[in-house]
Amino acid sequence: MQDVVAVILAAGKGTRMKSNLPKVMHKVGGKYLVQHVLDAVSSAGVSKRVLVIGHGAELVRESLNNGYRYVLQKEQLGTGHAVLQAEAVIEQAEQTVMVVCGDMPLLSSDSLSRLIERHRQTRAGATVLTAYLGNPTGYGRIVRDEHGRLLRIVEEKDASPEEKKINEVNTGTYCFDRELLFSALKDLRPNNAQGEYYLTDVLTILLNKNIEVEVMDEAEELEALGINSRQQLAAVEQLLRQRTLDRLMTEGVTIIDPQSTFIDDTVQIASDTVIYPFTFIEGQTKIGHECQLGPMSRIVDSVLGNAVRVQNSVILESRVGDDCNIGPFAYLRPETRLERGVKVGDFVELKKSWVGEGSKIPHLSYVGDATVGPGVNIGCGTITCNYDGIHKHPTVIEEGAFIGSNSNLVAPVKIGAYAITGAGSTITKDVPEYSLAVERSQQKIIPNWNRKRSK
Repeated sequence: MQDVVAVILAAGKGTRMKSNLPKVMHKVGGKYLVQHVLDAVSSAGVSKRVLVIGHGAELVRESLNNGYRYVLQKEQLGTGHAVLQAEAVIEQAEQTVMVVCGDMPLLSSDSLSRLIERHRQTRAGATVLTAYLGNPTGYGRIVRDEHGRLLRIVEEKDASPEEKKINEVNTGTYCFDRELLFSALKDLRPNNAQGEYYLTDVLTILLNKNIEVEVMDEAEELEALGINSRQQLAAVEQLLRQRTLDRLMTEGVTIIDPQSTFIDDTVQIASDTVIYPFTFIEGQTKIGHECQLGPMSRIVDSVLGNAVRVQNSVILESRVGDDCNIGPFAYLRPETRLERGVKVGDFVELKKSWVGEGSKIPHLSYVGDATVGPGVNIGCGTITCNYDGIHKHPTVIEEGAFIGSNSNLVAPVKIGAYAITGAGSTITKDVPEYSLAVERSQQKIIPNWNRKRSK
């Protein structure tokens, strides 16, 4: 659709959100509100997108990407004023301008596609997408004449008692002929209770010039839901979460208790994986077949292979190979990579480390900035002392090494293949392969010491 450009209104502060964030930067279903809208627009076949930004403009730019055109609305003077800011970046060839609000995450690409098609078929000057709501409070009402044609759109604060009874509402989604739109925008006046330049008044201007304005009353009620409060954000979160869980279960994932399971729409999970209650799976996470995850685990932006087991643990920005066993109460920090068959046990923390196939870190250990070869066994209470107060240093543990319980490996240090460190040792020098390294003071026994002390 090279002749269509979408203008996404994303300048609002969202006063009722009581937040320092611009409204469209709040997340729901694992994505920014505005990202849901951008994805719907893209799925409808519209690749040219202009974002009108205002509050927190730089944050919006930084959080999204460079695939959009940005225009700044310095003062928030209404939706009509916002769209007018986009005129300078819309090209002559882009004859159809679609306008969408950036805080409507449930708006579907199907509705947008049908809106564009209706607009093209009728050759109208403008086409507005409407919906029928059980409770239309807060929305602009669609006022029609006796023949069902659009007369005007009246905002809630400007509506009469009779007009407030109308349950057909404006979704804030339109298609316009470019030239007609920007000509009418220049004629807008802020003659309303808000003192703002309403985009809806463009439709009245067009109608007064006998230019056809179409109404497409085919949006679902939920699609019209915009986010203006934390309560609405939570309600939409619940709806999106249920959609995601339903999709995953349809694709063959077992979710023991959907009521207590939280999975972002961006997550991919293969069939025959089982998700236990109170598990959170977020971001760009990918999970293989036949895994068992949870209960009470959190996995963020990570890749898990097949047949992985995770119990009561946290995994952040890490990669886990097939047949790994993690937890309970393990913590995988960013840039950790586990190869096939690794065991990471209770109260183990890994950070920025690579662990080779079949290695075991069973419990109560910290391994950071380390390379651990295959077949290594790291005893209980082992610590890689990777930080000297100024710099981080690497630890290398080669294939088949055995690290005794309560060993301190003071980096930079290398433990050779099949070497052993004695329990309780503080290792400060490299250990050659097949060697035993023991670093302890000689044990002393003083007979009857405590008996004399007691007297």
